[in-house]
Amino acid sequence: MQRSKNDVWVGLFVLLGLAAVLFLALQSANLLSLSFQSTYRVSAKFDNIGGLKPKAAVKSAGVVVGRVESIVFDDKSFQAQVTLALENRYAFPKDSSVKILTSGLLGEQYIGIEAGADDKNLAQGDKIGTTQSAVVLENLISQFLYSKAADGPSTPNAGGKK
Repeated sequence: MQRSKNDVWVGLFVLLGLAAVLFLALQSANLLSLSFQSTYRVSAKFDNIGGLKPKAAVKSAGVVVGRVESIVFDDKSFQAQVTLALENRYAFPKDSSVKILTSGLLGEQYIGIEAGADDKNLAQGDKIGTTQSAVVLENLISQFLYSKAADGPSTPNAGGKK
C-alpha cells in the first residue's frame, strides 16, 4: 500500500513538471499569451513586414500594449495588411504611427507604436495610415555593396610617391 501511494505522488510530480515545461516552452515561443484584457482591433498596411509573425508583441515605450492578430496579403495594393489587437486600457490617438522593429541585431520582430497628438482616439476597425516597414539586413548590405561598387576602385596612393 505504501509503495502505491509513493507511485501516485511521483506520477503527479512528473506530470506537474511536464506541464510547467510545456507552459514555459509555449510562453517563450510567443505561442501562448495569457491576457484576459478586452481588446480592440486596428489595422495597418506595410510594404515589407520582414519576419513579423502573428502573436508578435505590439509595444509602446517598451511596454507590451497588444499583439499582432493576423497578417494577410492585400492583392489590390500589393501590401501586407497587419491586424493589431490592442488592449482597451491603452488608448492611442488616431494619428499614431506604427513601425516594425527588431529586438537586438538579429532578434525577433515586433511592432512599435508611437502616439500622435490627435484629440480623437483609435477605435475598433480603424486603420493606421503612417507606417514604416521592417529594415531588412540583406537590403542594407546590398545597398552598401552597390554604393561601394559605384565609387570604383579605391587607390589610396594615386599619383604620389612614398
